[in-house]
Amino acid sequence: MGLIAVKDWSFKQYPKHLTTSGNKPRIIAVASGKGGVGKTSTTVNLAISLAHAGKKVVIFDADLGLANAEILMGISPPLTLYDCLKGRAQIKDILVPGPEGVRLISGGSGFIELAHLRDQMLQDLMDSLQVLDNEADFIFIDTAAGISKNVLAFAAAAGELVLVLTPEPTSIADAYSLAKIVSRYGLHNNIHLIINRVSTPGEAADTLKRFENVCTHFLSISISYLGYIYEDRSVPEAIKAQNPLLLHRKKSPSAKCIARISININDKSLDDNEANSGIMEFANKLVRLFRR
Repeated sequence: MGLIAVKDWSFKQYPKHLTTSGNKPRIIAVASGKGGVGKTSTTVNLAISLAHAGKKVVIFDADLGLANAEILMGISPPLTLYDCLKGRAQIKDILVPGPEGVRLISGGSGFIELAHLRDQMLQDLMDSLQVLDNEADFIFIDTAAGISKNVLAFAAAAGELVLVLTPEPTSIADAYSLAKIVSRYGLHNNIHLIINRVSTPGEAADTLKRFENVCTHFLSISISYLGYIYEDRSVPEAIKAQNPLLLHRKKSPSAKCIARISININDKSLDDNEANSGIMEFANKLVRLFRR
């Protein structure tokens, strides 16, 4: 498993028509185990990179306490999933267009309400969610930081899990704890890793080795490595401007890293077809987990 060399990969060089297998979207939960590692920024910019390449991408903001994804995208959704559950809107009404055609669904408190819906109301919601199978190639679930029951439910219900960590020992430890718990749900073949805020490729390699060693030795699971993202000042500048990095500084070192990682994510679909289970399977799993 080698590290990915970062090339000068601006949008002009990006292949415009990547291919994915199957008709159903890949549903990817993005988690970190620890706050402050750049999880939401990574999610938003990966989505934009894939959208620029011609993919239909939806972000579910499942951070129930915050609204970081919409802030980073510079949009303000007027409706959330909660409005759908209360009969005030349909799924198509809460798909808010954002940069490069990426669309956002704000969860609000709606995901928690899923556990309390009567069977008929739940079936009606499931039927309306099915439209997303035709509306997206990728659905990213931006989870909250930490290892709460909600985070674990989203991570276990999604077809794939991306862990975002930094070289800090606390970040590695927290990401390991999350991988340990989630691995019990049978996601052994679909856990991916992104190392954020590295200074050099060597630092990324060292972090990868440490994380792989503990996962292999103690968990007996294999982690698919997607790549690293450089630490550079363009990232906080973009956040402050409420403009995604790939639009704010698309030629910055970190933006080039993200563009390359998005290609690796897309390529995974060629090997991991079992992950393309669709929105209905995801929603059914999520409800079962919330009702436990």
